[in-house]
Amino acid sequence: MNSPLPPEYYKLLEELQAVDFALVELTLYLDTHPKDIDSIRQFNGLAKKRKKIAQEYEARYGPLLQFGRSYSDENWSWGKPPWPWQV
Repeated sequence: MNSPLPPEYYKLLEELQAVDFALVELTLYLDTHPKDIDSIRQFNGLAKKRKKIAQEYEARYGPLLQFGRSYSDENWSWGKPPWPWQV
C-alpha cells in the first residue's frame, strides 16, 4: 500500500463487523425463537443500520462484496486494494 488508510476506514469496518456479528447471532436465535417480536425488531433495526454503514463505506472506499452485491464506479473499483479482508 502506498498511503496509510484514514482512521475512518477502520472505524467503519469495525462498526460493520460488530453489526454483522450481532445479525448472525440474532439469526441463530430467531431460528429457534421465530415468534420473538422484540428480537425480530432488533434484527430489522440492525439490518437497516448495516445497510447504512455499508453504503457509507462503499461511497468512500469502494465495494465490499462482489457478484452484483455491490455497485462499481466507472473505473471497476473492485480490483483496487486494500480489500476489507486485507486490513
